[in-house]
Amino acid sequence: MAFQFRKFPSFAFPRFHRLRSHRVFMASPAFGVTSKEIIKDKRPYMPPRDVQVQKLHSMPPQKLEIFKSMESWAEQNILVLLKPVEKSWQPQDFLPDPASEGFHEQLKELRERTKEIPDDYFVVLVGDMITEEALPTYQTMINTLDGVRDETGSSPSSWALWTRAWTAEENRHGDLLNKYLYLSGRVDMKQIEKTIQYLIGSGMDPGTENNPYLGYIYTSFQERATFISHGNTARLAKEHGDIKLAQICGTIAADEKRHEIAYMKIVNKLFEIDPDSTILCMADMMRKKVSMPAHLMYDGNNDSLFKHYSAVAQRIGVYTAKDYADILEFLVHSWNVANLSGLSGEGRRAQDFLCTLAPRIRNLEERVQARVKQSSLLPFSWIFGRELRV
Repeated sequence: MAFQFRKFPSFAFPRFHRLRSHRVFMASPAFGVTSKEIIKDKRPYMPPRDVQVQKLHSMPPQKLEIFKSMESWAEQNILVLLKPVEKSWQPQDFLPDPASEGFHEQLKELRERTKEIPDDYFVVLVGDMITEEALPTYQTMINTLDGVRDETGSSPSSWALWTRAWTAEENRHGDLLNKYLYLSGRVDMKQIEKTIQYLIGSGMDPGTENNPYLGYIYTSFQERATFISHGNTARLAKEHGDIKLAQICGTIAADEKRHEIAYMKIVNKLFEIDPDSTILCMADMMRKKVSMPAHLMYDGNNDSLFKHYSAVAQRIGVYTAKDYADILEFLVHSWNVANLSGLSGEGRRAQDFLCTLAPRIRNLEERVQARVKQSSLLPFSWIFGRELRV
C-alpha cells in the first residue's frame, strides 16, 4: 500500500484529498486537467472525492503484438512463480479450529495475546486488511489492461492464468486477517464491513489508462509497498507479544514479495524489448504519483479516513514517506534505469527525471518534517470511536 500523509509532501504521494463536493475535471492542453465545475455526488457507493476525466487506451495498438509475443515467455518465467493450491497455506492453518475440542481454549489464548496490543496497531492492521479485502477491484483493474486481459473470464492465455491465480493467492490475505480481527474482539466488525463495501463499490483510479506498461509498473510498486507494510506489522506484532499474528503478517508479506518478483520480471522484460516506451511510462506513473489501491476508503462518515489511517501508519512506522522514496530508488536500481542506452531525447529526459526523483522526495520530506505541526486526536469507527493521534 504509498500513502498520502498530512505531514508529508504532496508530490510524493497520490491524489486522494476528499472534499464534501464532487469535483469534475476537464482536460487541459497545458496541465492535463483543470477544475471545471462542482456538483454534489449522492450516489450510494461514491464517497465525496476529487474526480478527473480518465485517459483511456493510451498504448498504441501496434504495441499489442509485444504482449502477444511474450505469451510463452510469461508461461516459462511468470507462471512458475505461482504455488500449487495443495502446497499453499490456507487461513485455517493459522486460526483456532472450530471442529476441535479445544476451540474455546484456542480462542481464549488468541484474545489473551491481542488484548494488550495498542489501538494504533489495530487501526493500521484493519486498514491493511480492508485494502486486501477490496481484491475484486484489483482483478478488475488488471483486466482493463489492453493485450493482457482475461477476455472470456476463463482464458487459457498466460496473462489471464497469472491474473486469476494471483487473485486466488491474494484472496487468502484478506480472509485470514478478517477472521483474526473478528476473533480478537478488539475491533468494530460492522464498521469495518461497511468500509469494505464502500471501498469495493467505489473502485480505484490508479491512472493506468488500460495500458499494461503503466499497469505492471504500478503493480510492481504496489507489491513491494505491501511487502514492506505487512513485514512491519509482523515486526510490531512480535514486539507486542503476539507471535501468531507476527507469523500471519510475515506469511502474507512473503506472498507479496513473490508477487513483486513476478511483476518486476515483466517490467524488466519490457525494458529489454522496448526501453523507450517503458521508461516513458515509468516517468509518467511517477509524475502522476502512485496512488494506493484503497485511496477511496470511506466508512460512511469520515471523508478523510484513508488520510487518517495513513497518518497512523506513518507514525508507528508501518509505512512511511521514506518507504515511498526507497521503493522508487529500488525499482530504478533493479531495472538498471540509469544505464539504459539507445533512448530517444524524451526517453533520456525521463531517465534523468527518474534517477533524481527519490533524493528530491527525501529532501522535501526533511523540510516538511521541520515544519510539522502538533497532531490532533481523532476518532476511528473501526475501534468503536476511540481517538488516536494523527
